[in-house]
Amino acid sequence: MAPQLSEFVKAYDVRGLVGTQLTPEVMEAIGAAAVAVTGEKTWAVGHDMRDSGPGFAAAFARGAQAAGADVIEAGLCSTDMLYYIAGARDVAGAQFTASHNPAEYNGLKMCLPAARPIGLDTGLADIRDKAQAILDGEPAPEAATPGSASREDFLASYAAFLRELVDLSGIRPLKVVVDSGNGMGGHTVPAVLGDQLLEALPLEIDPLYFELDGTFPNHEANPLEPANLVDLQARVRETGADLGLAFDGDADRCFVVDADGDPVSPSAITALIATRELAKHPGSAICHNLICSKAVPEIVAEHGGRPLRTRVGHSYIKAVMADEQAVFGGEHSAHYYFKDFWYADTGMLAALHVLAAVGESDKTVAELADEFVRYSPSGEINSKVADAAAKIEEVAAHYGRQEGVETDRLDGLTVSLPDGSWANLRPSNTEPLLRLNAEGPDQATMERLRDDILRIVRN
Repeated sequence: MAPQLSEFVKAYDVRGLVGTQLTPEVMEAIGAAAVAVTGEKTWAVGHDMRDSGPGFAAAFARGAQAAGADVIEAGLCSTDMLYYIAGARDVAGAQFTASHNPAEYNGLKMCLPAARPIGLDTGLADIRDKAQAILDGEPAPEAATPGSASREDFLASYAAFLRELVDLSGIRPLKVVVDSGNGMGGHTVPAVLGDQLLEALPLEIDPLYFELDGTFPNHEANPLEPANLVDLQARVRETGADLGLAFDGDADRCFVVDADGDPVSPSAITALIATRELAKHPGSAICHNLICSKAVPEIVAEHGGRPLRTRVGHSYIKAVMADEQAVFGGEHSAHYYFKDFWYADTGMLAALHVLAAVGESDKTVAELADEFVRYSPSGEINSKVADAAAKIEEVAAHYGRQEGVETDRLDGLTVSLPDGSWANLRPSNTEPLLRLNAEGPDQATMERLRDDILRIVRN
């Protein structure tokens, strides 16, 4: 029996177990379906450092070529490098990666030319259904003339493009520890921040786990989990570095720690980069997802920008950015999106902005970050529930009876209390979980709201 694609085709990408869910046959069917559904006749295909990546990329290419599309084999790529190729060459893209997932997983992220996202509501559902039909026995699309294949290395042009967007040549010298978690940052950091391909910058890079290894022998490549930052934090403290950077497996997210090894909130990074972009583009729109700190829209407005609140998820924020011509967007998960980068997310460009902000100032990272922190956050708290929708309605009913409480349903449920605290409760796309984020003007106020909601959710 053919694998059921509905089990592992997610809201924005494909993510599944290698060998049982993801096989070369599945990827070949998806390649043919992607061409048939989108009509795109040129595809750039890349992969991360996972062992299954080259085989899956080749299978996708076979399906796409048979359906009549030309394929540019880009080889090893970070996800944002694949977006760069799709933008710079104006071609569709397919990146094989499972980002921060464990070694037994792989996945696929696809985009249209100009790095426009392909999600369930923008073609991925149709690609899934077409590929499923092929796997179930329907003949695959076959062009009279198969497409061609070519191979090209984009690392140098990608690095040069990012360097042009943020000039670091005049900053003060900085010592930076970078933890790539054996992911794709080990491929891209030496090219962008080091002197591997371009002129040396005033940066002393101290590399941690730059060896590409999809088995992740040192720690998971998911800096959102505090345990995966421990080595970086210790190295920063031991060496007296100015800051530390941590990339996830496919290097589309970047996390920052200060000289004391303390994590810097992605909301603070969002606000910091927003002020830099607004200095270049006064009055522009800035997107922030609804679990970012309330400080972000406040700071954007104070700097003359137009804050736009979005749902969580890259397809939503990219769509709003494109519609509103926003120059920048940030998510509290450390995804950062730039108009200058075809509205796509790139951890490396965010890192360049942070390094520029620090290097152009005489302040420490902690001192800079403090300018953008105003409230006490809970962090994301997950609760396993049998019926997520029912629990959300319980919480909505509880707060709906309270005077002065405002609620909205942009993404899950958000409640805002008269004391200045707020919380968002939303279901996971992939697991039977409710995700809670709360914030208050002080720790005690935040904890009161957090605990009140958790009592209902976990009862």
